[in-house]
Amino acid sequence: MSKAEMFRALHHHRAPGDPLVLPGPWDAASAQVFAEAGFPALATPSAGVAASLGYEDGQVPADEMFAAVARIVRAVDVPVSADVEGGYGLAPKVLVERLLEAGAVGCNLEDSESGVLKDPHAHADWLAEVRDAAGDRLFVNARVDTFACGVTDPERAIERAALYVAAGADCVYPIGAPPEVLPLLRAGIQGPINVGSPTEGGPTPAELGARGATRITFGPGLQRRAARALREIVAGLRP
Repeated sequence: MSKAEMFRALHHHRAPGDPLVLPGPWDAASAQVFAEAGFPALATPSAGVAASLGYEDGQVPADEMFAAVARIVRAVDVPVSADVEGGYGLAPKVLVERLLEAGAVGCNLEDSESGVLKDPHAHADWLAEVRDAAGDRLFVNARVDTFACGVTDPERAIERAALYVAAGADCVYPIGAPPEVLPLLRAGIQGPINVGSPTEGGPTPAELGARGATRITFGPGLQRRAARALREIVAGLRP
């Protein structure tokens, strides 16, 4: 079984309350920590990788992002999915080639740009081209940015998700969806649902799974917590 097949299989036949937890490595060292802890797969966060490279979120040149993903992939044996934002303006075939060259088994693709939602039908057509170019070699996680863009009606997220699933997306990610609407999203969306881990003190991964999440990702949250811990250590070094 290939790593891509292994990764896809991890998303199916999961019991309620047992979501797939995918820590987000921002560099090779953090990836090794997560793999050594026993997580079966990882999912890079674009914002966390950007911070590790000295960029603001959304400002990483494509070549640097793919190189960072390749370093993470080389550092571990488990499957790695890559957040490649909106695809960097690359044609679907080129985007797929770059992801496969980096060793990624999946990708996260956004449906907004600069805070503005893309036309969902045009985006679905683009996702279909990505799926056609990738075949079964990549697991496509289609981000649904309605909540992040201030559209609070869950039905708008469900409508977009249906278009993306029909286009071949393996999973949809209604980023920023409040935990209380997850049962409604679960009832209206076919296939796996990605949910971002909330801030500290929010629902646990198991609780999110019980509400409908298939998998949990962390965005830049783990990188930011690590940076805070490092600042505390450094503060103790000062005379």
